[in-house]
Amino acid sequence: MKRIVLNLLLMVLAFTIQTCVFPLIPFLAASPNLLLILTFSFGFIHGSWAGILYGLFAGLLLDLFYSGPFGFYMLVFIYIGYINGIFTKYYYEEYITLPLFLCIANELMYNMYMYVFRFLIRGKLNLFYYFRKIMLPEIIFSLVTTLFIYRLFLFISRKLEELDKRRDTKIV
Repeated sequence: MKRIVLNLLLMVLAFTIQTCVFPLIPFLAASPNLLLILTFSFGFIHGSWAGILYGLFAGLLLDLFYSGPFGFYMLVFIYIGYINGIFTKYYYEEYITLPLFLCIANELMYNMYMYVFRFLIRGKLNLFYYFRKIMLPEIIFSLVTTLFIYRLFLFISRKLEELDKRRDTKIV
């Protein structure tokens, strides 16, 4: 139960920072996608089903906040959670390079999804401009942010697992 409540609080906190705080910082050309980072981290650490659930709720938050077709963000976040859950078998707690590569791949997938369904459909064909002005800064900021958030999320997951083990041994 603690894990569910803490994960929901992390998701709401990340959503609040991403949508309310980052746009107010004037020197940021782009902001890191915190919900994307948490979704792929959660899927990578805990597996596909956990990534799907986290992606479902992260996408639901974005769908409720932003206008557009309902399920637009939910679809991409569910896929990201599922795909990163496949890499759970390659998961090592101290291994940071795979999460960084996953961050780049997820940001590219997310931003190409946004480009195709938000810009390309409306006839805006300048992919190089979109890549240079929107995708690349967001990928760089998300990559740097992943270094810190992934470690924090891993630390929180370890502590919760230790608490669960202690509680299980006290019951027996």
